[in-house]
Amino acid sequence: MRLVFAGTPEPALPSLQRLIDSPRHDVVAVLTRPDAAAGRRGKPAPSPVAQLALEHDIPVLKPAKPNSDEFVAELTELAPDCCAVVAYGALLSERLLAVPRHGWINLHFSLLPAWRGAAPVQASLAAGDEVTGATTFLIEPALDSGPVYGVVTERVRDTDTAGDLLGRLADSGAELLESTLDGVAEGALTAVPQPADGVSLAPKITVESARVRWDLPAHVVDRQIRSVTPNPGAWTMIGDLRVKVGPVTVDQSEDSLAAGEIRVERNAVLVGTGSQPVRLGQIQPPGKKLMSAADWARGARLEDSVRAS
Repeated sequence: MRLVFAGTPEPALPSLQRLIDSPRHDVVAVLTRPDAAAGRRGKPAPSPVAQLALEHDIPVLKPAKPNSDEFVAELTELAPDCCAVVAYGALLSERLLAVPRHGWINLHFSLLPAWRGAAPVQASLAAGDEVTGATTFLIEPALDSGPVYGVVTERVRDTDTAGDLLGRLADSGAELLESTLDGVAEGALTAVPQPADGVSLAPKITVESARVRWDLPAHVVDRQIRSVTPNPGAWTMIGDLRVKVGPVTVDQSEDSLAAGEIRVERNAVLVGTGSQPVRLGQIQPPGKKLMSAADWARGARLEDSVRAS
């Protein structure tokens, strides 16, 4: 099939590469978000998907308003049989969805109807799901509600960060997306409506929602931090200093600390939660690189009264 691939961030790369390599499909163009500020200097840079497309001499489309008359006409002229979508990052109008004869097929990183929205992997981790996965479905105007072509499942590991889990789903999901497009091209696949029960939402992660809640039980704090690692990164205030924190380890001793209370040991830094304490792994103070919490605490010389909040 003639394909237009729509995607923006790094997790979309395995799918794009797989479709580029496929002998059964022809990626005639890539649709991605406009260049965004990147690096310390904040200079505009093409998205990861745009960079990969350019390496393969594939035309890159970056409309600021993808639902405009101009872009609808441009896509119509390309005459794609189908548009494959992986984390494109913009809502699509009914006029745009109607252009390809096989519609727009999306790879979403959850087992729909669970975790519809922008941050399904993060939501799954924060909720403590033992199993998650990826789904291919036909996009319709409502959010992630279209009929499903196929799914792949993935066990959530106890130490998974959002980056770890998303990396595995990006790879297994790429295979699912290719097989879905193969089946659609052959006329061998029929999309099945999602069940009405089991719908949950995964809104975009905000900076404030990535702030650690030390008053919650230790296992919830652990999941919360892993769910926003590496992006946007969990953070907390230690005294009047805002620091990023990496994944923690739940302390199995019988020690007791109040929520947010900090205790510095010789080779560890413990913080109290709503249940047992957790041991900090890494900390990133403002303007510095990640370092072990123990090394940071030795240099910071924390006062006994300082707390995490």
